[in-house]
Amino acid sequence: MGAAARLAELGLELPQVALPVAAYVPAVRTGAYVHTSGQLPFVDGALVATGKVGAEVSPDDAVGYARTAALNALAAVAAVVEAEGGPSGADALDRIARVVKVVGFVASDPAFTGQPAVINGASLLLRDVLGDAGVHARSAVGVAVLPLDSPVEVEIVVELTA
Repeated sequence: MGAAARLAELGLELPQVALPVAAYVPAVRTGAYVHTSGQLPFVDGALVATGKVGAEVSPDDAVGYARTAALNALAAVAAVVEAEGGPSGADALDRIARVVKVVGFVASDPAFTGQPAVINGASLLLRDVLGDAGVHARSAVGVAVLPLDSPVEVEIVVELTA
């Protein structure tokens, strides 16, 4: 089953690429790898929540925001594939040979220590959409604040097939 079918089975659609909030691009390819910029949980161009996890944002909600940020990262990868003349939309995700690394940042209340559980939202989405190719190495980091006061930020590195 391809990524587009898995997305549909999950009731998800690949979103439009989130516009950068500063001077950078959403993703860059170098050799066989695509590195995404940090992706926030934007839906239809709007940040879905703000605040610190463990204070203004519940850990359960933050898991969903990490999932949304990972979906935005996949959209950035798909846009790179499409721009190079490859398949478009969710079909472009079938060019991912492997998610190599995920880095997740969680804007955390000082007492909150559940960053790995929050970033599992991103990790599980990648596995669910890409199967074995979505299993990856990962870091989950607690930080004082993220851009736009987002509760989470996710970046990924993927290897593409030839």
